[in-house]
Order: sequence, then structure tokens, then C-alpha cells
Amino acid sequence: MRGKFITFEGSECSGKSTQSKLLYQYLKNKGYDVIYLREPGGTTVSEKLRKILLDPQNKSLTPMAELLLYMASRAQTVKEVIAPALTRGKIVLCDRFLDSTIVYQGYGLGINLALIKYLGRFATNAIKPDLTILLDLPLKKALGGIGFKKDRIERRWSSYHLRVKKGYLLLAAAEPKRIKIVKLQDKKEETQKNIREIVCRLLVKSKVKSQKVKPQPKS
Repeated sequence: MRGKFITFEGSECSGKSTQSKLLYQYLKNKGYDVIYLREPGGTTVSEKLRKILLDPQNKSLTPMAELLLYMASRAQTVKEVIAPALTRGKIVLCDRFLDSTIVYQGYGLGINLALIKYLGRFATNAIKPDLTILLDLPLKKALGGIGFKKDRIERRWSSYHLRVKKGYLLLAAAEPKRIKIVKLQDKKEETQKNIREIVCRLLVKSKVKSQKVKPQPKS
């Protein structure tokens, strides 16, 4: 049976990394065959591209070059990691995927959305998440949480990040069955609880079972 592909999306400092890693550990402890990835990254080549994309020194990187580098990284990760894992029935958790490119380079930078989606289908071999958790945090709080060491994307102007946030909400409105908005609570445990409920419903509905072996009764 094909595995399940679950992605995490959200604006900067929305808690994606924290919440996705908490879910990974939870599912792993429950005995599910699960792997964790981040984008851009996940392979040797993709990690090298990540450094180029996020390095603040690369100020001359054009929007189109940025788009193509993200797609190149994604194509490598899909081919090398995601597709094989899904074929083997694993659960794949990924911190960002194609939705990020649509909102950051599309709504954010103004690159044609149809072009991004076309290139996205090509780069991903049409692989699409079964579920996307969209973490929602007020923009003012998100921007306030960005630390001193900002990467190239985080350094962009607030109006850019506002377009990104609006882009995410538009995507969620267009695909409510796949994209589930989870509002960030004051306590990360409460947010994680809400995420687990959504994910567990998907796994139960899809009849995905954990790999834990039940102890045999003593004779």
C-alpha cells in the first residue's frame, strides 16, 4: 500500500519545524514507519542548494533563478527519498513542499502561478501531499519572532511576508480537504494535540497501521 505524505506549511516563525518534529517523534513512538525531511534539503545535493538559497550574501539571485533552484532541490528529494519511501508504504513528513514555492515565489515575488504549478508537477513527478498542516500565526507575532541572524528570505520586507500569508489562506480556501489550518496556541503541546487529532484521523481513514508487534500471551 502506498504510504502517506504529510507536509507542514506556514509563514516564518510559525512553528513548523517544532511541530513537525514533535509529530515525527510521536508517530515513531507509536510504531509507524516514518521519515522526516525539510525543504529545501533532504539529500546531499538539496542541502547544498539550501545554503545557496538562504545565504544573505546572495543578493543578486533573481526571482526566476530562486524558483528554479527550489524546484531542482525538490526534484532531487522526490526522486531520491520521497517517492521510494511512499512506494515502500512509509509515512513521509516534510517541513515545506510545493505550496511554499507557490506562495513565496508566486504570491510573494509575483512569478506566474500557472508556471510555478507546471514546473512543480514536473519536478515532483505529480506527487502531492495527502495532508498539509498549515500553521497560522498573526503576521506581527511571526515577524517579531525572527531572530537577529535572518536568512535571505526572512530579511524581506513585511509587505512581502503579508502577501505570503494571504497566499497560504487562498490555497487553504481552494483545497480545504487537503490543507488544514491549525492556529498556533500559547502552549506548543496544545497545538501539537490539535495536529495529532487531524493526522490520526487520516491514518485511521486510510487504514495505515503501526509496525509495533503486540506481545504474545504467555502459554
